Amino acid sequence: MNSVNATGASDERDQLLRARLTSLLEGVPPWDEQERVHLAEAVEWVAGGAPLYRVRKPDVPPVHLVSYFVVLDEKRGELLLVAHRKAGLWLPSGGHVEPMEDPWDTVVRECREELSIDAVPSAVAGRQPFFLTITRTRGQGRHTDVSLWYVLRADAGSVVTFDEDEFSAIKWLSLSQVLAEPGDTLDPHMHRFTRKLMAAQPG
Repeated sequence: MNSVNATGASDERDQLLRARLTSLLEGVPPWDEQERVHLAEAVEWVAGGAPLYRVRKPDVPPVHLVSYFVVLDEKRGELLLVAHRKAGLWLPSGGHVEPMEDPWDTVVRECREELSIDAVPSAVAGRQPFFLTITRTRGQGRHTDVSLWYVLRADAGSVVTFDEDEFSAIKWLSLSQVLAEPGDTLDPHMHRFTRKLMAAQPG
């Protein structure tokens, strides 16, 4: 009896999280046709009942949910990128969403673990995702990340440490400097994200 109740509660929690995730996706204004397509695919994926969360590294299930967070120094107009050891690319910080975890809670957890700072939402989108991508990863254990991109705010001087197991370095770049970086050294959607962020900046 208890196991039946537990399963029922788990199913109900799953449905609530899927409804929450669908609402988050529908709240992201698409920047371009590619994001429009990705958003539609992500909504269909969530509604289709497929497993959403990674349960075994690196690729089980082969499609799973990620929360990225781009840390922005709003005064300097610079954002933080990390040199990800496994990916071999400069990326925003972030991590896989744990089973039954709200994507914003992933941001809060990973921000503390990776950068040792609290997650403070930027005025750009608050606690809502600002951007959505679907990306096939590189290297061993290739899989597909469905990534919600959040924007956080922090002074550059407040980031004094980082997770050296995951990252070999960090750097702050202006938005125009990000766009000047070769695309093959960054997350494949980094330039698109940056252009969307530039368009959302006041003034």
